[in-house]
Amino acid sequence: MKDVAQYRLIIADDHPLFRGALREAVVGLLDGVDILEAGTFDDVVALLDKGGDIDLVTLDLSMPGVRGFSGLMYIRAQYPSVPVIVVSANDDPAAIRRCMEFGASGFIPKTLSVEAMRAAISRILNGGVWTPADVDLSAGSDAESAALMARMATLTPQQVRVLMMLSEGLLNKQIAYQLSVAEATVKAHVSAILQKLGVESRTQAVIAAAKIENGQWSQGAGAES
Repeated sequence: MKDVAQYRLIIADDHPLFRGALREAVVGLLDGVDILEAGTFDDVVALLDKGGDIDLVTLDLSMPGVRGFSGLMYIRAQYPSVPVIVVSANDDPAAIRRCMEFGASGFIPKTLSVEAMRAAISRILNGGVWTPADVDLSAGSDAESAALMARMATLTPQQVRVLMMLSEGLLNKQIAYQLSVAEATVKAHVSAILQKLGVESRTQAVIAAAKIENGQWSQGAGAES
């Protein structure tokens, strides 16, 4: 393992107590590590956008600004060199397999012991992967889900962000404001999303995404297109 003082990690979770527990696990593993904390997905993006080498992100599947796999998809698309460990209370084997299919370097259930978390983090920092031993990663998704995941993977990082906001029911003008872009740009992104996912409306796009999110995304998108 390289000089531990060079490691920079982002711990992303909306629960301060769990961030503290994970910080304790990391500090007990790596002396002198620089740990940044994020309570929302926007905070995660802001920290990554600041630049500098980030060696690892631990990401909760559900936190303000993101639900399900969309945050993982965005980080892997926008920052492909940054390893991501998903840390979640949802330890369903299908969810774990999909996290790995979307590019996670590991999956840590929140019920895991501190020592086990340290072992997982150490393995990933050394270039390996880690998932619970009792999860069969070879069990693939059904054909429909696999095809949809392949289409989702063609979205650009910005299109993923727009789809995330569509899932929250935001209008084009609201998305434009949050992303600091023109409303016409958002409309172009929405059109591209519909084409890539093979659907005809923003509501269908959110429903399609929900199929691979195990229902974690809201399906309350508006009728605007």
